[in-house]
Amino acid sequence: MQILPLTAQDKTNWQALWQGYLEFYQTDLPRATTENTWQKIIDETSPIFGFGAFVDDKLIGFAHVVLHPNTWNTTDCCYLEDLFVKENGRGKGVGRMLIKYVYQFAKDKNCNRVYWVTQEGNVSARRLYDHMAKKTDFVQYRHTL
Repeated sequence: MQILPLTAQDKTNWQALWQGYLEFYQTDLPRATTENTWQKIIDETSPIFGFGAFVDDKLIGFAHVVLHPNTWNTTDCCYLEDLFVKENGRGKGVGRMLIKYVYQFAKDKNCNRVYWVTQEGNVSARRLYDHMAKKTDFVQYRHTL
């Protein structure tokens, strides 16, 4: 397995995984949002980055991160916004490898931390996350505009 930055050539395979990701979270996004997300991932000037997990040159998982400044440090944070592995690739260390890759990427970018959120009921993912990071006691609130 290899973890590599996503490139323009990965779009079709990424879109199939992205759709699976949206279905997992029982949501749907406008086509324009998906296209905008992809364009940001492959735009070298964007603070959004995408990485793919490849087995035999087939994309089986991805991680998307956003680098951003913050008020509590002098260096950027790395927000792991999306992490998804195809169902037949789960339980084989793909998620762990993607997270480790993100950790190294964030370290190379001089970030002060990597953080993410997940749904409380996402038990299998949380089992992995409990080994990869410290669960905080913060609760997320959201007001959609």
